Amino acid sequence: MLKKFIPNQYVPSIYEIDIQELKRLGIKGVITDLDNTLVEWHRKEATEELLQWLEELSEEGFEVVIVSNNNEKRVHAFASPHNITFIHSAKKPFSKAFKAACKLMGLKHGETVVIGDQLLTDILGGNRAGFHTILVVPVAETDGILTKFNRSIERRVFQAMRRRGLIEWEKK
Repeated sequence: MLKKFIPNQYVPSIYEIDIQELKRLGIKGVITDLDNTLVEWHRKEATEELLQWLEELSEEGFEVVIVSNNNEKRVHAFASPHNITFIHSAKKPFSKAFKAACKLMGLKHGETVVIGDQLLTDILGGNRAGFHTILVVPVAETDGILTKFNRSIERRVFQAMRRRGLIEWEKK
């Protein structure tokens, strides 16, 4: 059961993802979480650094879809000014929104990566749906109320994975 929580990759931030390596793996699309993956959960607008990263993905031929459990108002306000396709109220870790994002991009599962900061939503959902998954460290040290609950469970999952030797890295 714990294997469904193990990401294919772990990096400190989205900016440390090797885009050329993704291309070598045949990845053409990125499904990414929003809150605490791209920006802090309470930040309303994209940072200049994030916009540059998204531009680099675009220049390299990647499609991008934000898949968020947050509400439409939050995700629309963030994504629309930058013409980023999004799915709100995704109900992660259920796979329906991940599959819908893949369909929106016109890509196959093997051509798509899921990036997120939470084991219980992003990584579990991406793994269950058959995607390559990348876990990043949350960009903020604080969380919304529901995420705080998830993080307490996540800590126990990390401990169990470490005890069983299933992870080679430490979550910061």
